[in-house]
Amino acid sequence: MGLLDKLSGWLGLRKKEVSVLCLGLDNSGKTTIINQLKPSNTQAQEIAPTIGFNIEKFKSSSLSFTVFDMSGQSRYRSLWEHYYKESNAIIFVIDSSDKLRMVVAKEELDTLLNHEDIRNKKIPVLFFANKMDLRDALSSVKVSQTLCLENIKDKPWHICASNAIKGEGLQEGLDWLQDQIAQSYQNNEQMNDQA
Repeated sequence: MGLLDKLSGWLGLRKKEVSVLCLGLDNSGKTTIINQLKPSNTQAQEIAPTIGFNIEKFKSSSLSFTVFDMSGQSRYRSLWEHYYKESNAIIFVIDSSDKLRMVVAKEELDTLLNHEDIRNKKIPVLFFANKMDLRDALSSVKVSQTLCLENIKDKPWHICASNAIKGEGLQEGLDWLQDQIAQSYQNNEQMNDQA
């Protein structure tokens, strides 16, 4: 059973569609993380760099997931904004060992958070400080400080240290994300009941 199947079971929701954007610079580990989230019988044995974007759909007993794995190559980052409006959550992956490009990751994150389709949405943002197994990797606390995550006041966010190849740290992040998505659905249902 993949992590997305577990996530849907915990939510206890029926036939809810969840659109998740998986963003970050190229070579940060986005596709590897998504592969780990898929049911084990559908996981790829080899991961190739994403050109443009990939769409992964998963069905479980209670949720239908659509995960948009967006290329982090500079020439494809302009595609990201076309998917903001319909997203229910964002996973932002950072290569914690790539200190030189941390500034670029921060610039892309700032552009994302200030985009008109994201700025006023209260969608959860899960950060994976990936590649923690590498010797020169920054801690998740240091990545958080470098990206100035404490300045995000209008959205729920969480950062997890991860090693996507081994699947380490992914469960913690998904536990948090499932709680946030469940709260969002409950709040929306309460608002609909009051209307």
